[in-house]
Amino acid sequence: MKHIFMTGWGDRLRRVRLAAPMLVLGACAGCGLAGTAVATGAGAAAEVQEAQQAKQTEDRIKQQLDQAQQAAAQQRADAESQGR
Repeated sequence: MKHIFMTGWGDRLRRVRLAAPMLVLGACAGCGLAGTAVATGAGAAAEVQEAQQAKQTEDRIKQQLDQAQQAAAQQRADAESQGR
């Protein structure tokens, strides 16, 4: 008797587990959350691209600073050698 009772609830639970995602998706589509999720994904992709561009700009500026420091060091070395 106990086994029959558990089987009935198991079947119902399995049906609920299968139906729940569909109900949630239907509710989200009805209230516009599905579109928001797509927009959020597109926004995230744009943010990743902006972050990559910012990193490239940062790397370029660091390289330019290094080159300027090397040029200044070379100028100091040249000035010292001419002063002796």
